[in-house]
Amino acid sequence: MAPKAPKWRELADRFGEQIRNGDYEPGQQLPQIRELVEAGEGAKETVHRAYKTLEAEGLVTMTRGHGTVVRPKSPLKRLGIARYDKAKWRDGDEVAFIADRVASGRAYSRNEQTQSVSRVKAPAAVAEAHGLPEGADVYARARLVKEGAQPTHTLTSYYRPEHVEGTRIVDPTPGPAGRGGGFRVLYDAGYEIDHMREELFARVPTTEEAQLLQLSPGEWVVELHRTTYTADGTVVEFAVGVHAASRFAWSYDFKVPDSAATEGVSK
Repeated sequence: MAPKAPKWRELADRFGEQIRNGDYEPGQQLPQIRELVEAGEGAKETVHRAYKTLEAEGLVTMTRGHGTVVRPKSPLKRLGIARYDKAKWRDGDEVAFIADRVASGRAYSRNEQTQSVSRVKAPAAVAEAHGLPEGADVYARARLVKEGAQPTHTLTSYYRPEHVEGTRIVDPTPGPAGRGGGFRVLYDAGYEIDHMREELFARVPTTEEAQLLQLSPGEWVVELHRTTYTADGTVVEFAVGVHAASRFAWSYDFKVPDSAATEGVSK
């Protein structure tokens, strides 16, 4: 006869099955550890170990002050190129984070993006991207994006004051900067975006980032650097995003280049 599984394993298996069966929905909180202890499910250490096991299996997220919450069934699609399709924001109101939600088949609300706007001294990376001296004045538009109650990522865009002064980009009202968001504001101001470069870095989060994004212990983040240009090469935005690594699946769909063919045409 096989040895009986320890109590913590039995408890983890039971909750795991309920989560997989849909008895607990994504975003729903599991019973507090204290409640299970009082119900006779085991000692505090036993229940805590069971929940930590569920977290290690990717089924829940444990955060101080928020309890143990069931994770989404699948990560959000973080579109690469398609999220910036001009038709989405120029002709409609599908800003980038909303484009990701639509592609993922997930609900969204415009006020799931909050923001603060301030005029700051440009850090080195921002100054370099904009071709400014370090410490020059720039506008920083910092956003925290959530899916329901769960934060997914932060994004801070830096702009030259002469590009955005007096526009909705410097309005701290929660949500995108009006219909079509920041790219539409730049377009209306005569700065139509043409191309961009994105760089990604995986790293351990800072303590502040872990708290802000409600990350599980040991969870990493993906840092994004986005430089956005007009057709003549003017940088109109440099953005830094910090994404909870487990909450996104990065998706890219692009035409495969053939530089040899291009060189042949130009000769």
